[in-house]
Amino acid sequence: MELSTKVAVVTGSGQGLGLAYAKELARRGVAVVINDVDQATADTAVAEIVESGGRAIAVVAPVGSAETAERLVAAAVEEFGRLDVLVTNAGILRDKVLWKMTDEDFDAVIDVHLRGTFTCVRRAVQRFREQGEGGRIICVGSPAGQRGNFGQTNYSAAKAGIVGMVRTWAMELKRAGITVNAVCPVAATAMTETIPFLAPHVESMKRGEPLPAVIRRDVGMGTPEDAAGVVAFLASEAAAEITGQAISVGGDRLALWSHPQLTTTAFHDGGWSADDIATEWAATFDHAVESVGEEFPEEVRAR
Repeated sequence: MELSTKVAVVTGSGQGLGLAYAKELARRGVAVVINDVDQATADTAVAEIVESGGRAIAVVAPVGSAETAERLVAAAVEEFGRLDVLVTNAGILRDKVLWKMTDEDFDAVIDVHLRGTFTCVRRAVQRFREQGEGGRIICVGSPAGQRGNFGQTNYSAAKAGIVGMVRTWAMELKRAGITVNAVCPVAATAMTETIPFLAPHVESMKRGEPLPAVIRRDVGMGTPEDAAGVVAFLASEAAAEITGQAISVGGDRLALWSHPQLTTTAFHDGGWSADDIATEWAATFDHAVESVGEEFPEEVRAR
């Protein structure tokens, strides 16, 4: 899995999952552009990578605008000569139930997660096409975007939108040799601390205590480092034929999310009136109605 000639931009990589991705890429020889909104955090991340023998620089800017996307790609090219990998990890939370969520709460999350992914991928793809050697796009999604999550209208919408864009881009960029995939990690971070029944496990991990098997396997949650291997894999030639996928990773679990598809179908000559649907629903569709939200083992929820 040779990556020592590669150059990557990892957004939101000053800490947490983004830093874990950046450090794993750097460990494998990738030159990395670190991105964060805080100068001290970004500088610390760069220092950790450099002190470990890696190559890294920092761009301090909020993700969302086309200007930031341009700065990130330009920094990679100016410092390291090219760009091969983009990991769009930057994100924020503004969790509230629907009736309390403000326009500002909604717009802030959509701007960083969804618009930021769009602007950064667009600029990276332009550079990849100029280089003519393909490239790797790795977008960070979430189980919340696949199944929804209480209090996360904005976040769930953004993460669902990211996977939708990934599937579209995989088709559009195939001929250029550019792969596009989504990684949906579950890790003990500041973000998962906001989920009440997971918070105690995050605190346990901070104290150096190992996460129990039910968390690492059944919930699929681990450390940020547990989620980093799949990013390095997708950046490598070993994943050259993998595109358009949503990959779940966390703890001891690696899995593929299915693409939405029709599960139950009925036909009615001349179309469906409301009365027809009411008659058919119980017999044909009731048993196939999908659940919402993540489903966790009872022993986890009971803690």
